[in-house]
Amino acid sequence: MSCHTSDGGRSRRTHPLDPLSPAEIEAAVAAARADGRLGERVRFWGATLDEAHARQAAGGEVKVGLVAMDHDARTAWEIDVLLGDEPRCLEWRPVDPRRPGITSEEARAAAGACRESPLFKEVMARRGIHDVSLVMIDPESMGGFEPEKYKDRRLTWGTVWHRTHEGDNGYARPVQGVVPIIDMQTMEVLEVEDHGVVPVSAEAGPLERGGFGPDREGLKRLEITQPDGPSFEVDGRQVAWQGWRFRVGFTHREGLVLHDLEFKDRPVLKRAACNEMYVPYLDSNPTQYRKNFFDWGEYGAGPLTNSLALGCDCLGVIHYFDAAYLGGDGTARSIPQAICMHEEDDGVLWKHNDLRRGVSQVRRSRRLIISNFQTVANYDYGFYWSLYQDGRVELEIKLTGILSASGIEEGEEVRYGRVVGANVQAPAHQHYFGIRLDTAVDGPLNRLVEEHAEGETDPELDPYGNAVRNVRTPLLRESQAARRTDPGTGRRWRVESATRTNRYGEPTAYRLLMPNTTRPFGRPESVTSRRAPFTHQHLWATPADPAERFVGGQYPNHAEPGEDGVHVWQKQDRSLDGVELVLWPIVGTHHFPRPEQWPVMPVDHIKLVFEPDGFFARNPAMDIPDPAVTGDDCCSPQV
Repeated sequence: MSCHTSDGGRSRRTHPLDPLSPAEIEAAVAAARADGRLGERVRFWGATLDEAHARQAAGGEVKVGLVAMDHDARTAWEIDVLLGDEPRCLEWRPVDPRRPGITSEEARAAAGACRESPLFKEVMARRGIHDVSLVMIDPESMGGFEPEKYKDRRLTWGTVWHRTHEGDNGYARPVQGVVPIIDMQTMEVLEVEDHGVVPVSAEAGPLERGGFGPDREGLKRLEITQPDGPSFEVDGRQVAWQGWRFRVGFTHREGLVLHDLEFKDRPVLKRAACNEMYVPYLDSNPTQYRKNFFDWGEYGAGPLTNSLALGCDCLGVIHYFDAAYLGGDGTARSIPQAICMHEEDDGVLWKHNDLRRGVSQVRRSRRLIISNFQTVANYDYGFYWSLYQDGRVELEIKLTGILSASGIEEGEEVRYGRVVGANVQAPAHQHYFGIRLDTAVDGPLNRLVEEHAEGETDPELDPYGNAVRNVRTPLLRESQAARRTDPGTGRRWRVESATRTNRYGEPTAYRLLMPNTTRPFGRPESVTSRRAPFTHQHLWATPADPAERFVGGQYPNHAEPGEDGVHVWQKQDRSLDGVELVLWPIVGTHHFPRPEQWPVMPVDHIKLVFEPDGFFARNPAMDIPDPAVTGDDCCSPQV
């Protein structure tokens, strides 16, 4: 195995869409501080490259958007900064100071405030916990459950966990019934709810080797080598591989972003990213009912991004990309090896065995994977974008980490979850991943068409009763473009070029497949149903608008339910016929836990697929060489 890294701490910009470097982030913050409007006690939530400006700017100008909160003045601002020889602020726009996302610094300070609070210590003492230094508090967004008496405050509440020693897995020992509520501007513990003492689990949940006995025997070493090196080429942030060309980006809000994907010199996607993640918990108990999180909009994928380790997250000949983000204290943070890129064997690409001639033709598939991992407290999420030699794009989302559990009495009936350990239950919950695909199928102007299968009803056309038609319905306006999957009719969607046709007279196109979706089960008046309306459909479409950036809204923290997001934008009922099109697929899973997912989850896999559909006249992978020609040792017998 070997690796190479593209440096996120570069001193000069090589392309307008390069992610912000630490130096650029700090220059933008310095310009904002020098303006004189910010006080001493300031928190920042994100530095973002203005991509629309970057695509149009002459002379390499860089425009950065900052969000700053002045806790002493109880104000917050969106600040546009233009970098150059003399960075300067272009505009200050006021923001409700409750609304920006929660920074890691605020979360740590809120947890520390709980440990210092006499109220919190008193409640923990009732449970026999007197050393609060070992107590874990995860500050959570209020999720639409703000108490009326605190409605003007920037609030967080805490889920509480206990450790018996520093190396203990606290997530295995939930402290049931304890809910601290904290003002994040003053770091005052306003109150601590106590819903009754429930025994804390005495059962440990170690993740280190040996925690549950000796290692399994018999596993032999597996080596992945590429003696001639990898098949991809990297120039800064631009990658070329097997007909694909694209750029690797990174943002504070979304983490990994792919830009300007082309296949065989034809555009496919302008931009692709996981744009939002929403996780509602489906349990009415007092330490679970508030749990419904916009993990990207309220915390940010960038600050949650892991630094990946060679030989663990990725195997083979690896290229890493570093990343950087703005910490809450106004300093740039670097993430070495934030994004992993490698290629894998993916089994058979195509095959036919000619029985008459005794000749077999087979080609093996390679795929290029660009991935990163985020850790959101207990949960870990991997986002794996795969590019294939036949022009297919696939996003695989890997869900692992530790279930968010609550404590129960011995023998207590668990109505809305599953018992996974002694005095521990894991509630049912859902994961919604709002994906953003800015399409560019054979050019910038596209349209959306829905397809489904339908049996022929005319016996004159189908006297045998077995004919099935493929029905296409153009979705030409936003009012038509909030859709749900239907596996029973094979429902899928085509993104068609509005300007090019193939040899058969059809518009060239790519097809969107969504095998993993779910739906909300909350009553219509519930907070979760009203707070994330984008989860009520599986696919949304809008024309591109630089102001419409996040499917669940710009600032979901402390938002009025449903005030912003794709469901609001679509009320304009704009044309979708021959426009710069944005698709918002909502990939999801309904997670009803099982004991085998405790104390840590084996990976669950969900995905979406974007594949050519009349984009080519024939199989575009007919030019893949025979493994015998490339020297791939795929048929060696066991010695």
